[in-house]
Amino acid sequence: MRSSLFLPFAGVFVLAIATAPPASTAQSGDFEIAQHGHAVGTASYKFTSTPKGYDSKSLVRVAMEGLDFALSKTEQLSASNELQHVLLSATVNGEAVSVVATPDSAQLLLNISASGRSSTTRLASHPASVLLPDFDPGALETLLALAVEQNNRDLWAILPKEAGSIEPVQLTTYADQQGTLDGKPIPVHHMVATIAGATTDLFSGPENQLLQAELPQEGFALIRKGFALKPSAKPDAPRDE
Repeated sequence: MRSSLFLPFAGVFVLAIATAPPASTAQSGDFEIAQHGHAVGTASYKFTSTPKGYDSKSLVRVAMEGLDFALSKTEQLSASNELQHVLLSATVNGEAVSVVATPDSAQLLLNISASGRSSTTRLASHPASVLLPDFDPGALETLLALAVEQNNRDLWAILPKEAGSIEPVQLTTYADQQGTLDGKPIPVHHMVATIAGATTDLFSGPENQLLQAELPQEGFALIRKGFALKPSAKPDAPRDE
């Protein structure tokens, strides 16, 4: 199975994190977006194998006081899991936002359009890097996959904030927890991703599937439909790698 961080750009949450390849078979997932335990939206992803690699698609919808957010992201990966193209289209409180990322020689070309302004930035290229939007479970799913392949090292986040930047991702592993999926007990792995000082708690299942994410914005979480995390004490310290 397949083995983010919210940074505002012109008033839109744009999340960037390192990613990894999808599994060789199609995968999909449906999630609830909650704030302080109350449902405020939905999100989904789907990964599909292609002759040249993988395609992915993510859809996000949030409707709450102060935030009317809709997002669609499509991404293509090569057979070696390198980013080929990303197109993100969103509306945030009625304002259109678009982000396009494409490798260009030894660099990554990042185009961002929002608030009537456009910017183009060339970033250093790293094989284990990807751009992803806020509340996107597909992006977090790829992060988990890449973490396995990279042994939690050399992961990079493309941050489409202002002119855009690329930052290392630090992953820390904590003790396993327990939960239920569709009413059945399931062991839950716990990791924390740190990017540019912001942290995201990631909870995944035995097949490395994303189950839940506690997001950097206060009180927000992504929860896979049918999953419930068993309450437990917060670990005092990360596990030794």
